[in-house]
Amino acid sequence: MYRNHYKRRKKKRILLKLTLSLVLLAGICFWQYNNYIYNSVDENDDTNISFQIKQGTPIKEIAANLKEKELIKSDTAFYLHTKFNNLGENILAGRFLLNKGMNIPEIIEGISDPSQAEAIITIQEGLRIRDIDQKLVDMGIIESGEFIEATKNFNGWEYYSFLDQKSLEKLETPLEGYIYPDTYFLDSIEFNPSDLIYLSLDNFERKIADIDIDEEIIIMASIIENEVFGIEDRRIVSGILWKRLESGWTIGADATLLYITDDRTITSADLEIDSPYNTRKNGGLPPGPISSPSIESIEAAANPTKSEYWFYLTTLDTGEVIYAKSNEEHNQNKVKYL
Repeated sequence: MYRNHYKRRKKKRILLKLTLSLVLLAGICFWQYNNYIYNSVDENDDTNISFQIKQGTPIKEIAANLKEKELIKSDTAFYLHTKFNNLGENILAGRFLLNKGMNIPEIIEGISDPSQAEAIITIQEGLRIRDIDQKLVDMGIIESGEFIEATKNFNGWEYYSFLDQKSLEKLETPLEGYIYPDTYFLDSIEFNPSDLIYLSLDNFERKIADIDIDEEIIIMASIIENEVFGIEDRRIVSGILWKRLESGWTIGADATLLYITDDRTITSADLEIDSPYNTRKNGGLPPGPISSPSIESIEAAANPTKSEYWFYLTTLDTGEVIYAKSNEEHNQNKVKYL
């Protein structure tokens, strides 16, 4: 009986020690957690660090990125604090100026404050002005059609020598092709569509500084951008399209027809559309660019590669460009690859 009593006392002592250890460990963890949350990386460092959050970025990824930039001590503590306090849904997409002197609550407050966020828009190569307008709508900083309308009301022609006002003002979307594809940072609170127009035109001017361009070059570049990928293929296709144009052929680029049908496929009815953008039916270049071309497409349009080819197609599975010297060979390629 004494032996059983001893065993019970021993178990109680072990249980007590274990409990004390767990309490001590919990206390240390709680202290460490609070240290991570409420103490900054360096309270004396207020140097601004640019931090970007893309739309839809998960909280864990934001935490990892903050840790990588050495703006927080622990990404786990950031994640848990955000989750426990339901703060994640307040975090905004944009670019923020943060510093190592901020603790986690201050950082969360900063990246949840619209007045401190610069909106980020990435204009991909090959987008049209109506696509850019929709992107801005999706970001919640304009109403539908505002950016399109701003391009129509543009009045800064005298600042950009590469813009032919007389010719471009005749188009439905006068600045199509000149909104240079890139990432831009915008004031999401006081955003004016003209801000993005001038930012992109300034960027366009820098990009083409060493290239001899005219309106036809940009129109051709916008077509090439949507026809093929890869620098070499773009130069070869540029050579083919210029050769067709100079020889009195129709250039026959599907991309120009898709610009007006706003679709991904071309029907037999589409081929009969009487429009200068139907380059299967009508000769010459379309009256204006059909998208925002990259610098690679602009360079390809300005410096085409001469070849014996007259035809090309892009395979559906790999995107490889297959060339042909005759219509007969081209038809054989269609059967083989399409």
